[in-house]
Amino acid sequence: MRETVHRHLGKVVAGAALALAGTAVMVGITLPGTAGADEAGGGRGGTRAVQQAGEGVQAADGARSGDGAQAVRPGVVERAPAEGKNGTGRDPLTDDEIRRVEKIALDRQMLGAAENVDGRRGPERLTVDLADPATADELDDPDAPRRADVTFYDYRNDELVTRTVNLRTGKVEQTTRRHGVQPPLSRAENTEAAKLLIADPLGAGLRADYKDATGRELTSPDQLLLNGAVYRAVPGGRPAALDTCGEHRCVRLFPKVVNGPWIDARWFVVDLSARKVARLDHH
Repeated sequence: MRETVHRHLGKVVAGAALALAGTAVMVGITLPGTAGADEAGGGRGGTRAVQQAGEGVQAADGARSGDGAQAVRPGVVERAPAEGKNGTGRDPLTDDEIRRVEKIALDRQMLGAAENVDGRRGPERLTVDLADPATADELDDPDAPRRADVTFYDYRNDELVTRTVNLRTGKVEQTTRRHGVQPPLSRAENTEAAKLLIADPLGAGLRADYKDATGRELTSPDQLLLNGAVYRAVPGGRPAALDTCGEHRCVRLFPKVVNGPWIDARWFVVDLSARKVARLDHH
């Protein structure tokens, strides 16, 4: 892993290069911060170029200027209008509505019957979205009830659970449970995957590359900026330990040192359901 990573330190790892044919369903990820860096200078050259471009001459009136032209002064951002407790029609959910439907959806039964990504009581919350109208008649009805879909992942049963809450009545109108459905990962899930990889023997390369890049030991996911993509196994894929990915919730991580380079961890998959790490056979 270390030999591969060193070719990418301080440079963009292009999304196409991260693809492993026939092994994963991945969300396209743009890795910012180093695009355009030359081969010789790597990320440091690109960073220096940005710094130089931003360095201007101090003008007499205190404004900064670049290439002899006075820089544009900062604009003024107007304060956003106050948000009400309740939206209307197809308006986005307000913060108050989101808090309310989360509390309604995560009732005592859900808390006792499900587990989140780190094994605690209650499912892992993924998203809260305004629900589609229940009937065609509601499409053009300004007084139609507003509903919200609250989506959880239950690690105890490996189920995606969606609960539809009627904001007017405050009741759960529908609950759906689906196996083998893997929506994008939450921040908490990426963090837990990184925690498992850092602690695992297979994470030795990640730890070593982090130390090479920073001079410090890698002990916590907080030291990394994390993106992740859901991994699904294919028939005959290797290793066999990942055959359940798709039924289990599995992750490929794309870690970046905070204020530093990307680290290439593409060959490792973390099975969050089984809490195990495996290395893909890419030969």
